[in-house]
Amino acid sequence: MTRPGTVPGHVSSWRALAFSPSQLLPFVLVELGALWMIVLTGAAVRLTDSGLGCRHWPGCEEGHPLPAKDGHAFIEFGNRLFGAVTIAATLLVWLAARRTSALPRRVVQLALVIFLGTLLQAPIGLLAVASDLRWPIVMLHLLLSIALLGAATVLALEVRGLQVGRVEPLVPLELRRLGLVFAAACFVLILSGSFATAAGPHSGGGKAEDIDRLGRLEPVVYAHAAVVGVFLCTFLFSLGYLGARRDRSPRLFAFAAALFVVLLAQMGLGELQWRTHLPWGLVLVHVFLAASVWIGTVALATLFWRPNVDLTDR
Repeated sequence: MTRPGTVPGHVSSWRALAFSPSQLLPFVLVELGALWMIVLTGAAVRLTDSGLGCRHWPGCEEGHPLPAKDGHAFIEFGNRLFGAVTIAATLLVWLAARRTSALPRRVVQLALVIFLGTLLQAPIGLLAVASDLRWPIVMLHLLLSIALLGAATVLALEVRGLQVGRVEPLVPLELRRLGLVFAAACFVLILSGSFATAAGPHSGGGKAEDIDRLGRLEPVVYAHAAVVGVFLCTFLFSLGYLGARRDRSPRLFAFAAALFVVLLAQMGLGELQWRTHLPWGLVLVHVFLAASVWIGTVALATLFWRPNVDLTDR
């Protein structure tokens, strides 16, 4: 970090700091990792029926801020603590982005949106507990996390592009547009998976007969499978194009191929968890892979439009 001269008056030393994209990137990657992990900790709360482990907010119980010796309370409170860490990470990235003169204004604004969205998760979590984990609110909680994770992926690629430089798009306009389609299809895929979870045995917490569920599970699962087909078709077309012209950008093709391997693992695990009656451990891994596929899909679609020097042979 550099200090561009003395600052008169009693101005904080933070305002005297200036960051380069190389110095900012580690903070952005920590933010991305935190937003990735908060999806998993939130899923663990839901899958272990710990959503009502703490009935008060921000403390666990009224008059008792720390959780009692109860596994569900520790899981829920641990998720809240990690949520606070994630909010702090996004705030730090936004403040550092403001002190990075090389960043375009829209990138700084994206960092602000990520911070505000992460901050918004706190009242949504409170509302979820106050409503006894009604599925629309719980679903909103998850989908906002997914949206923020995608935004953080774009932010990381923007900062990396400023660090190493950019090149002209490596794929034609039609494929770039298709990238937007399969990224949107991936989000709809996660949305349909959320509906399936809302209709299944892991809809929230508490006694099974008291859980608010969305209808019957089987029709929702079949609809989810149909969305998988749409996403897979658009992705395979893009992968085939990259493979046929991999001499132009072998690294972009390698990234897409690696993402396809993760996608196959995700699909196989989805079938396995369905046939084994949705054990929560398998579902948690399924959520982890879903978040990973989402990051990779957003990254691939972004690199279609704004590739950086990393994708070229140097």
